[in-house]
Amino acid sequence: MQVSVESTSAIERRMTIGVPAERFESEVNKRLQRTAKQAKIPGFRPGKAPMSIIRQRYEEGVRQDVMGDLINSTFYEALTAEKINPAGAPSIEAKTFEKDKDFEYVATFEVYPEFEVAGLETIEVERLQAEVADSDVDNMLDILRKQNTRFTDVDRAAENGDQINIDFVGKIDGEVFAGGSAQGVPLVLGSGNMIPGFEEPLIGCKAGDEKIITPTFPENYQNLDLAGKQAEFSVKINAVQAPELPELDDEFFTLFGHTEGGLEGFRAEVAKNMGRELKAALKGKVKTQVFDALLETNKIEVPKAQIENEINRLRTQAVQQFGGNVKPEQLPADMFAAQAERRVALGLIVAQMIKQFDIKAEEDVVRSTIEDMASAYQDPQQVIDWYNQNEEQLEEVRASVLEDQVVETVLAKAKVTDKKVSYEEAVNTAAPQAAKD
Repeated sequence: MQVSVESTSAIERRMTIGVPAERFESEVNKRLQRTAKQAKIPGFRPGKAPMSIIRQRYEEGVRQDVMGDLINSTFYEALTAEKINPAGAPSIEAKTFEKDKDFEYVATFEVYPEFEVAGLETIEVERLQAEVADSDVDNMLDILRKQNTRFTDVDRAAENGDQINIDFVGKIDGEVFAGGSAQGVPLVLGSGNMIPGFEEPLIGCKAGDEKIITPTFPENYQNLDLAGKQAEFSVKINAVQAPELPELDDEFFTLFGHTEGGLEGFRAEVAKNMGRELKAALKGKVKTQVFDALLETNKIEVPKAQIENEINRLRTQAVQQFGGNVKPEQLPADMFAAQAERRVALGLIVAQMIKQFDIKAEEDVVRSTIEDMASAYQDPQQVIDWYNQNEEQLEEVRASVLEDQVVETVLAKAKVTDKKVSYEEAVNTAAPQAAKD
């Protein structure tokens, strides 16, 4: 077998493979002989038909099958001989396919880029530092109380922040439109849950009142048939309810699974969970900066086959997340192309970092990582056991640990500036779920 390889780009290879005629014809003859033993030819007993008839009937199809099988086998033989690792399936073009002549074909494919990670000393990282203050815990408690606001009936006009219960019928140009009517809808005034101009006119209404309002659908409204059009809604107010914040008592603490320690214990639990979120947020911001910088300082050509595979994964994830009757392949590839290319490039750079700097996921670090994650649950040991009994999940943790160690390797060489910020700045948003682990 003759093999020649040509580099047509940094990651594309054009490999010409020649298969000797003897090998090709030998395989064709073997298959025709097997076919002759099984073929049922009118006028002949099974296995007794002349080979000339067998060839006349079956040789063309056999040759096609042999060609396909030889391409598969010789392609991987050639890859092994040339020590090439393809990044995707090849494009095959047959150059010669004639009886008693050497069979030659060309396989065009991509390989993984060969590179050394460089420029770590030029990377600049701003490492935020923050802590959970008592005032941050106070703010979190206020958020949790507001999230669990109770509404009670009142006999007065509705105010901003009240919850009203309404029936409504919507019309456009005098005609009721689909989806524009409902009954018994709870609506917190000022929440912005309805289109602009719907909630404000209902402030001041009392239970039993009826009102006509004429809001206009936004120009960018998701239903294009309604976008930019003025509607007329007939609204009936069934009830007006005032908000009432729950007290910080045992009944409230129980909502979050906290049954002992009273307010002091609950504050401690909230602070602990806020600290866990803060740690993850600070770590995530540093990792993002490091990965962005690695991509910027190490421009590599990414195999198209790998990008296509990643696009398909992202399509499937999107369908699983948002549901609906859409099939993954119906989602435009352009929606995911940039994200897919970034993911693939970053994966290649991280893999090269691991190889280049001999980074390993130490088992004690993996174990402590699992224990740290498990501490967020009521029964940590149960979570630890689950990870230890699930190899797939263990591999995910190991991969995460490797990524963390890649980040630490970069930080050891990069220009790092520490900056103190508040809890709010560090996590960007308040943590309403901090007590719900």
